Amino acid sequence: MERRAFRVTGFVMLGVLVVLGVAAAVVANGAGDEVVGTTAVVGAIVLALVLSGFTVIGPNEARVIQFFGRYVGSISEAGFHWTVPLSTKRRVSQRVRNFETDRLKVSDADGNPVEIAAVVVWRVVDTFKASFGVDDHISYVAVQAETAVRHLATSYPYESHEDGRASLREGNVVSEELTVELGERVALAGVEVLESRITHLAYAPEIAQAMLARQQASAIVGARYKIVEGAVGMVQSALERLGELEVVELDEERKAQMVANLLVVLCGDRNVQPVVNTGTLYA
Repeated sequence: MERRAFRVTGFVMLGVLVVLGVAAAVVANGAGDEVVGTTAVVGAIVLALVLSGFTVIGPNEARVIQFFGRYVGSISEAGFHWTVPLSTKRRVSQRVRNFETDRLKVSDADGNPVEIAAVVVWRVVDTFKASFGVDDHISYVAVQAETAVRHLATSYPYESHEDGRASLREGNVVSEELTVELGERVALAGVEVLESRITHLAYAPEIAQAMLARQQASAIVGARYKIVEGAVGMVQSALERLGELEVVELDEERKAQMVANLLVVLCGDRNVQPVVNTGTLYA
């Protein structure tokens, strides 16, 4: 697990170097050649050790510290630091990143080929897992994102034709499930998924025309249903109103004829041509 590495402020160690340099100069000034040579060698070794421990960290960055292969901790505070000398310091970015998958061609839950793509917003929260849990956490997130999108597309239909059944077109439900599933997949790499959204969703070109015709037919049927439902209510209201006001007395046959005429007028998709009846209904 991630833990904090030993560190002190880099400026303090710079001050220590200055003091050691002054002390070495004072010692070498009044000593013989042998002492001067020894002081120079020791000073060079100390200087190399101290300089190897300096590191500069920017905002939303971290350094993973390894001492001869052993993980000794991470530093995530921005600034100038000094840590374990002779250690390697691997840079890990903790900035928020986004990754957009390619347009993937998969079959939905109904077996229809669809094209789907999504964007994933993520960041590193555990530098130890990001560095040592997987080989390359950026590539790992990319592969797992495409895998999760494929799995999601095969779990839902493109559009639902049944009440209570979720579909890929319901963005909020699908995005929440994608975020949860992808978060579980990339937890091994120390990555947190902040958000995921579907950016492209369409039928595959080979069936797009047929599915468009199907959608248009469904829309026409739904519109006709609403028209007929409204027309029946208007006819019923007209008959009741005529009866209340006693404008005209209609027997069952006249009511049937009136209902037929009103439904033709209200439900027809073309302009009605009026016909003047000069006789009677029973002639």
